[in-house]
Amino acid sequence: MAEQPERGQNDKDAQERKMMREAALRMALTSEARERLANVRMVKPDLASSIEEYVIQLASSGKLKAAIDDDQLKQMLTTLQPKKREIHIRRI
Repeated sequence: MAEQPERGQNDKDAQERKMMREAALRMALTSEARERLANVRMVKPDLASSIEEYVIQLASSGKLKAAIDDDQLKQMLTTLQPKKREIHIRRI
């Protein structure tokens, strides 16, 4: 029975962290960039999480001068996304 209050507190803490994270991203990203990040999250949630962590680190360290726009987010996505190998099929 003692686990119920603990679980409730952990859920509350997790929800609070999530809200703080969303607030930080709202301040650090433009609306277009947030929209693109939401689309990326549907396809590649791990890539979206790593972008979020990077943006939050930039914002918390003070290295972010202005909100990140869509073009800057695209650049981040291309640099953090693993390179695809090209496959060539030769028919003889």
